Order: sequence, then structure tokens, then C-alpha cells
Amino acid sequence: IILPIWEFLFLFLWCRMYSMNIKIYCIGKIKEQYLKDGIAEYLKRLLPYAKTEIIEVMDSKVKDNPNDFDITKAKNEEGERVLKLLKNDYLIGLDLNKKEPTSEEFAEFIQQKFVEGGSSISFVIGGSYGLSESLKKRCNSSISLSKLTYLHQMTRLILLEQIYRAFKILNNETYHK
Repeated sequence: IILPIWEFLFLFLWCRMYSMNIKIYCIGKIKEQYLKDGIAEYLKRLLPYAKTEIIEVMDSKVKDNPNDFDITKAKNEEGERVLKLLKNDYLIGLDLNKKEPTSEEFAEFIQQKFVEGGSSISFVIGGSYGLSESLKKRCNSSISLSKLTYLHQMTRLILLEQIYRAFKILNNETYHK
């Protein structure tokens, strides 16, 4: 992706002058140490680019072999917990059924959303069964990281890596190849 020089300079100066803020709302807690370590590493790598905060929201317990009602109930409970935390966040939902961008397209997407959302944007990662309909409706935008299914805990690490990659691309720094 090649940005016009004025656009690149604007973004570069804007990043340095106005601290960018990213919030990632996640359903459930991370239990695996290897994921905690990977998440900590990418949070550290993102420090020069943006203040990044992960907000964990309690997941709803679902019985073994849940029916559609149980799943919908759990998603609605989780969605309500997230909605209570949101203020005027520019919210981007992760949804398997949305556009699956390339890394370069994701970098451009991030750049556009910072312009639309001011210096702050937020992402929301659903629980085991995805996002509730009310939470999907609240999202200002939605994307898919992949058509593959990941553990929702692993999605945090993948999203952080892609955000880091996007900043490297936008700043014309080596990493993304």
C-alpha cells in the first residue's frame, strides 16, 4: 500500500502528537500462559504507536450440549455486559461473516477508523458463540480476521499482532513481509 506523502506525514505526526488509544473488549479470561505471554509481547510492541487496553468481560456459563435458546441467552448476557462498559467508543466487531481484509487493507482500515473515531477505537471479540445481535447492532463497523475458526482467546493475540503489523505498514517500517 502506498500512501500519498501528505497523508503519511499527517498520520505520522498525528500518531506522535495525539496519543492513539485502542481498547479491546473480550469475553472471558485467558488461562493459557503461552497466550498471556504472546499478548504481553504485542502490547509491549504497540507502546510506541498506541495505548492499548484489554478489557475482559465475564463469560456466561453454558451447559454441555446447549440448545439454541441457551446459546442466545449466553450471548445476550455477555453482550449486555459489554454494552454497559461502552461510552462513545467507535466500536469494531469481529464477525466471521464480514469482509476479510488483507494486512494492507486492514492497515488502511485502521487508519480510516482513527479518522472517523478520533484518536480512539475499540474492538470487541465475542465469546465461544460469537457476538449478540444487540452488540452487532452497536458496532460502527465489523471485520473478519479469517474464515477459519479460532479459540476466542487466541483471537486476542491474532488481533494484537495484526494491529501491530498495521502500524508497521502505515509507518513504512519493516516487519510485514
